[in-house]
Amino acid sequence: MIRKLNTINILSLMILALLALGCTDLEPSITDSVVIETGDGGFQGDPEELLNSVYRGLEDFTAQNNIYSLTEHTTDELIGPTRGTDWGDNGVWRQLHNHQWSPDHQFMLDAWNALHSNVFLANQALASNPDAAQAAQARFLRAFNMFYLVDFFGQVPFREVNEGSEIDPRVLTRVEALNFVITDLEAAIPGLADGGPGTDAGIANKAAAQALLAKVYLNRAVYSVEVTAEGPGAFSFNTQDMDQVIGLVDEITAAGYALEPEYFGNFDSNGSNEIIFATQTDVGSSETRWRMTIHYNQFNPEVEGGGWNGFATLADFYGLFEEDDIRRGGTAENGIGFGFLEGQQFGVDGEVLQDRGGNPLVFTPEVGLAGNNERAGIRVLKYHPSDFLNLVLLRYADAYLMKIEAILRGGAPTGGETAQSMLDNLRNVRGVESIPATLDEILNERGRELYWEGWRRNDQVRFGTFDDPWEGKTNSDAFRLLYPIPQIALDSNPNLEQNPGY
Repeated sequence: MIRKLNTINILSLMILALLALGCTDLEPSITDSVVIETGDGGFQGDPEELLNSVYRGLEDFTAQNNIYSLTEHTTDELIGPTRGTDWGDNGVWRQLHNHQWSPDHQFMLDAWNALHSNVFLANQALASNPDAAQAAQARFLRAFNMFYLVDFFGQVPFREVNEGSEIDPRVLTRVEALNFVITDLEAAIPGLADGGPGTDAGIANKAAAQALLAKVYLNRAVYSVEVTAEGPGAFSFNTQDMDQVIGLVDEITAAGYALEPEYFGNFDSNGSNEIIFATQTDVGSSETRWRMTIHYNQFNPEVEGGGWNGFATLADFYGLFEEDDIRRGGTAENGIGFGFLEGQQFGVDGEVLQDRGGNPLVFTPEVGLAGNNERAGIRVLKYHPSDFLNLVLLRYADAYLMKIEAILRGGAPTGGETAQSMLDNLRNVRGVESIPATLDEILNERGRELYWEGWRRNDQVRFGTFDDPWEGKTNSDAFRLLYPIPQIALDSNPNLEQNPGY
């Protein structure tokens, strides 16, 4: 998604161009902020407008490609099938699904540029004399974007706002960048609003920072291990890190967040006890999530146009769900259903829908990377075209599952809860019976709870399944748990080194 550029001065454009670290095709993310360099090397700008620009950068998380594609298209729960000539796109989706990407893959570059742009915008906000609340939000947003850089690429070039193009950005190692994120979040939490259900989830609050910090500690073992061309060393999950996760989740719970009995209510405009942080962008930032999957001939009268007939889930992933699991959803007899759409699809008046060739529009579990018809693949819908709003970025159920996992990895239980009692409670809310609380089952449960929300790759890397085979994927290169540094960034900054294996 490319935003329009409004009133911005030439100096701001030059500053943002530096952020590409030599990448000449960076799309500026700032829309209406003006930053002027002062004589002492500082910056004078409107901190409120700059902070708003950083929030607008969250739009980079709403598109179906770039950041989202790196979190989901490379996993076992989403596939981008080519249907005739539709969605061929020079193989970009197939390369991601089969783990055959290269440093020249466009989405690697676009994600790299977007995340660095957002980090730099946060730097500008922090350099423009913000008040305590503004500074805390800017630190959180900087940490939020830098977390993805740590997770995706393992090294983070960093440029101060007063450094010119003649200075090659220094490069933070994965551990250094991780510690930078931790420092930012710990500094941000005291200055953030308390938050809680019913507050504006589009404004970063204490719970958002605590949820992200819990995510950092949960993955610290992954980010602390050297990755070679043969893959990573063994992950060693530290008990103290797991206790940090548990304590942070307990603070989120104490703020009033709780599991939402109406599962799909987490993704509409009615409000939910689970939403910790969401995009603050224009209403409809989640529109892409439904358009990218449903068929061209599926639509609601309230919106213009139908779907793009794109992405589907894999039959094996769908098989993780029990029939009574409310998270599975299903096809509706009138209009578009929720969750996993399989079988014959119907219009809003119950009419039997057809594809463009006049065949009954029946979504089938069988789907491959190429050679598909318009009907192949079970479609996935959390955000519905009848009521779509902002995109959820951090949700309480994720934090709840992080606590369960942390207990299983050696953390001390709190509040009279055990991993088993917590898992039983979650599954009872979701309408299914108890299963053993093991790490293997927690990976599956995270898939059932958080499917297509952008966390599957992160989970599969941590659980050691990212290099496993699945439908349409045969490549098992273990080094691919890190993405390659885009070639254009390497060419422009001698302080960068390509990640092993590429």
